[in-house]
Amino acid sequence: MIVAGLINSALLMIAINNSEPRKTGCGIYLINTSITTLFTMIIFLLKFPILIIAQKTYITNRLFLQLQCTSIDFLLRIGLNMDQSLSACIVIERAVAPIKGTSFNKKKSKEMVKYIILILLILNIGTIIHVPIHRHLTNDDDDDDDSEKRIWCIVTYSSSLQTFNTVVNIFHFLTPFIINLISGPIIIVMTARQRTTVRIHESYRNIISTI
Repeated sequence: MIVAGLINSALLMIAINNSEPRKTGCGIYLINTSITTLFTMIIFLLKFPILIIAQKTYITNRLFLQLQCTSIDFLLRIGLNMDQSLSACIVIERAVAPIKGTSFNKKKSKEMVKYIILILLILNIGTIIHVPIHRHLTNDDDDDDDSEKRIWCIVTYSSSLQTFNTVVNIFHFLTPFIINLISGPIIIVMTARQRTTVRIHESYRNIISTI
């Protein structure tokens, strides 16, 4: 994972330093997706050492444990959800561009990106804000030795909140998946139609096979 992180960071720096991706909304989405992926991976790297050390009772600071209990999984879910949302935005723009053709306004698309990302961030935080609120620490009461008692981070939901949480998880998973599923064929068909106006001597099937 460390090697993957270094590679991801290097590619991210190359993408940011290159002005070409920042000329289009799709490129900005890609850069933000890379940042989100890197952020999520860093949180993952922090989560497991803290979990192992805490279970070995090397960390007894309850305030620190409470902070990591409420924040780590919350940040992970934000990162994962944002990554999927941004990926969906990429395919939407790639589908819209060939549909609009020459009327597609790259400048307007680029200007809209920051607002869309902000809306997605607020939406993602708003739909999972209940997660840190209902996470708390509990002691392992089964162990009689106080020095060996483990502290667990658990989440407790009411039945209605559990239903809401399930619906939110399904929404964050299915929505990007459906968008990707629908946008793929649209991109292929519309791109092929654009190319038929230039490559008039080739069959429609041959053009699609080269996309």
